[in-house]
Amino acid sequence: MPDIALGNAKTVTLPGGTVTYTERGSGRPIVFVHGLLVNSNLWRKVVPLLADAGFRCLALDLPLGAHRLPMAADADLTPPGVARLIGQFLDALDLDDVTVVANDTGGALTQILMADNPERLGRVVLTPCDAFEEFFPEPFNALPRMMRLPGAAFLLSRLLTLPAMQRQPSVFGWLAKRGIPAEIMDSYVRPGRESRLIRRDLKRFLLGVDSRHTLAAAEKLAGYDKPVLLVRAADDRIFAPRLFDRLAATLPDARLVTVADSYTFVSEDQPAELARLVTDFVA
Repeated sequence: MPDIALGNAKTVTLPGGTVTYTERGSGRPIVFVHGLLVNSNLWRKVVPLLADAGFRCLALDLPLGAHRLPMAADADLTPPGVARLIGQFLDALDLDDVTVVANDTGGALTQILMADNPERLGRVVLTPCDAFEEFFPEPFNALPRMMRLPGAAFLLSRLLTLPAMQRQPSVFGWLAKRGIPAEIMDSYVRPGRESRLIRRDLKRFLLGVDSRHTLAAAEKLAGYDKPVLLVRAADDRIFAPRLFDRLAATLPDARLVTVADSYTFVSEDQPAELARLVTDFVA
């Protein structure tokens, strides 16, 4: 279940299936895009702060392995397909001049959206995320190959339930500096453990992960002239600092900031600072 801090739980039917999301606050829209094997709960500490600051906060549950409703059997769950799903969500809710805040795999999907369907975007905030050749970075780049093995998605869903496995650097160990609460971790691992169709969706996405998608997006981002805030984590152990240096050099209207005392999940480690940065950026 989504954390109560995220607001009201809702659903919307899109061409690829029904997607759950949460909504809190009113005002200019901010859409939150999470990464692999997590869901909207990633943003539970940030959304209340931004809603109180006068924004309409919508946090998606994308089909990345911790979503609550399986997608249609024929849904396009390649990275470009999931990026289009985000665009279809914006269309379905008729959201314009949207600020998208993205993390991890969601940042790669947002870059593809910026490159291919930027019409409804106003501003973009990229927190630590995949880019260029690093989609995925080590140690997660073994996952697409692993999914080619019979039963791999089932085995992964069982391993992820083990606390010792969750703490491994190749799982969640290097993502949040002070760990992830047990009830939030359960919301991440429970859907794949309980549903064969959720595991099917995860496998279909992972089999489509390839750096050609982020490299193709990067070629178009040189012409993306809307404002972008790049939020780098000072202690990030997954995404190299040079990735955001390259993004800052590629995007015509980009501002790069570094947040101290945080791993990849800035929304987990430094939510108040992230909310402040987003508020100042959008204002």
